[in-house]
Parts: sequence; structure tokens; C-alpha cells
Amino acid sequence: MIDTTFDTTLSYAKQLDSQDPLRAYRDKFYIPKDANGQDLVYMCGNSLGLQPKSTQEIVDREMTRWRELGVEGHFMGESAWTKIHKAYADKMATIVGAKREEVTLMNTLTTNLHLFMASFYQPTPSKFKILIEYSPFPSDRYAFQSQIEWHGYDFNEAIIEMKPQNGETITTAEIEHYIDQHKDELALVLIGGVNYYTGQFYDIGHIAQLAQSHNIYFGVDLAHAVGNLPLQLHDWGVDFAVWCTYKYLNGGPGSIAGGYVHERHHQSNLPKLKGWYGYEEKTRFLMTDYFVGEPDVNSWQLSNQPVLSLVTLEASLAIFEEVGMNALRAKSIQLTTYLSDLLATLDQNTLHQITPHEPTARGCQLSIKLKKGDKNVFHTLRAKGILPDWRNPNVIRCSPTPLYNSFEDCWRVYTELGKIVADL
Repeated sequence: MIDTTFDTTLSYAKQLDSQDPLRAYRDKFYIPKDANGQDLVYMCGNSLGLQPKSTQEIVDREMTRWRELGVEGHFMGESAWTKIHKAYADKMATIVGAKREEVTLMNTLTTNLHLFMASFYQPTPSKFKILIEYSPFPSDRYAFQSQIEWHGYDFNEAIIEMKPQNGETITTAEIEHYIDQHKDELALVLIGGVNYYTGQFYDIGHIAQLAQSHNIYFGVDLAHAVGNLPLQLHDWGVDFAVWCTYKYLNGGPGSIAGGYVHERHHQSNLPKLKGWYGYEEKTRFLMTDYFVGEPDVNSWQLSNQPVLSLVTLEASLAIFEEVGMNALRAKSIQLTTYLSDLLATLDQNTLHQITPHEPTARGCQLSIKLKKGDKNVFHTLRAKGILPDWRNPNVIRCSPTPLYNSFEDCWRVYTELGKIVADL
């Protein structure tokens, strides 16, 4: 058990690392180096996860299969390309808390968002509006805009953006008020599981229940939540969800995305955009003229898998299976609490944390708003061998990721940031 006392010394940070039961997993990842050849303090797992050391071997395996088997690689062996995504989806279902038949890996995040909105956003003259979180990631907003306009509605009239009354984050009570106030005109509630800017984790299950009690579909973008927090999509009753795999899941830049549809919708009459790989697997190669869908979420598939993109995820999924989300979550809370406590000792007239201080309302990410200074603060940290993430106009995002970040990493962020704000 990690010591829960607190002080700001390096020796204390090293003590915490010595007590960390997951400390050995850092060695399973390549840590980028700084200009002096030392490990960077990499705080960007919320943007791009690091490469597991076994990923190269897995990609080489598929390159060899392609070289030696050609087209027959689609059908031969345990990793036959026509079925490989289903094997991976088994592990992914555990991470997102869903049944195997509710989860698929396909396409990219925004593509999947469009595919599922084509099914779940069915506006009528009286119910055509979409309720969204405050300041969603821009690609989500663009998807909402295009779907609304595709159906012939005005974006500014059809979108309702929940804005907090105080501060940067919105309360559950405020979300309840928005849903109740607009329940008769909402066709869809669609939010991020974790807000990309503030790092706030929403009460997904409660919001799903609220929306569905008024006959409103509920969807969630899990880009910043998957692999970050334990999820229970099936038990929460979420209608659909999408996510990428290149952040906390360490699938590599532009790696395959994921999708979830609750089993109650699998045999429904929802419209969908159809493609060859959504056709039932056992008769797919009969090449019939009329679509017969897979019996589960895979009926939303379109095309055969980009295998080389898919297999980069294999190494990380094996690590997640070995460690488990509960252990990762326990260390994540310890890391962010430690870093948050350290940051609280700095000059709060210069910076403050906008991510909720309550651990249940956040994941790995802490967003720090600068009251003084500009992006030069970020550049100075980078020059000191620390790589966080910058978001305009004045927020630094730090994400101590439990698989490869240490308490000493957090201490170094605090120390160097403290020097910078002292100068400011």
C-alpha cells in the first residue's frame, strides 16, 4: 500500500515509486529522450500514448504473413485477417464494460460517430435538437453540425450546449436541469465521457438514465475516457459509444477506433449505413444483392480491416488484460492526487487547476490554467525535458499515465513549473 502522507521532497516521490506495485510496467514502453539523452517526463498520454516495446514484433509478424501468404492471409491461421478484429474486441469489451457482441473495432473515431449518428439521430419537427457538453472537441462539433444540416435543420437552432454557471466545469444538477428543460425537443444527448479541455469525468450512467427516461437516445465519445477509467457501458445502458485507441490505449498514431451499440438495438429497425463487412460473416462471400446484417454491433461495419493499423493495438491490450482497469485506476488516483497537491502549493495567483479536485470526477488528466504567462511556459517546460500538452488560450494539460509515469515525473513537473511561475 502506497504511503498516503504528503511532502514536496524528491525523496518522498522516490519513496512512493518504490512502493508502486505497477512500477515495472514502465519498462515495457519506449520513453522518448530529451536533448541530453535522458528520459522525457512524458505527460501526453491523453494525446498520444507511448509505444509498447513488443509492438514492433507484432507488426513484423503481420508483414511476414503478408509477404509469405499474400491473399490467403485473410483466411489462414489464428490471426486470419477476416476475423482478427473480433479477437481484439473481446479484450476491448472488458475495458469498456460491455458484452462481446456490443463492441467492434473499425474505422476512425469521427467516422464511427457519423455512422452511429446516422442511426441514432432521427430528428422530427418537434424533437430535432442535440444536447452536448460545454466546449466539446472540435471534430465532434463538426460532426454534429454536418449531421444536423444533413437533415435540413439549422445548427444554431438545433444544438444546445450546456454551459456551467460557475467556473469551468458543469455540475450533475445543471445537466439534469438542461435535460428536464429541453426534454420535449431533444432527439439526442451526446457528450464526451471525459472533457478533453478540463479533464472532467461525467456521471455517464446517471445521464444515460435521465435521457432515456424521456425517450431520448444517449451517446458518448470516450476518446479521453477509454483506458483511463473503468467503464460499464452495458450496465449504464448507454445507447452507443465511440472512441479512438491512440491515447491511453497506446495503439499508435491514427490507430483503429472502436464502437459500441447496446444489445437492445442490434435487432431493431434503426436505419444504418451498410457495407460489405457488416454482412453476416457466414454467408458474406456468397456476394448476394441484398444486405443480411451480422446479428450484433458488427452490422455497422463497412469495410475489411486495416490490419497493420489494427495489430499495433495488440501489445497494449495484452498489458491491459494483465494489469486490469481497477489497478490502473487506483494508481491513477494516487498520481493525480499527488500532482494536484503539489500544484496547490504553488502561487495560485499565477495558475490554478480547472480539473475537478474530486478524484471520482476526473481521470488521468489535470488541466492547469495560467493566469499569467503564455505558451512560453509550455516551451520552457519542454526545454527542461518535460512534455505536457498545450491548449489555447492558456491551459497546460498534464496526464500522468499509470502504465508508464512515475511519482518522480509528477515531482519534476511541479518543480520546474514552480520555478517558472516564480519568475512570472
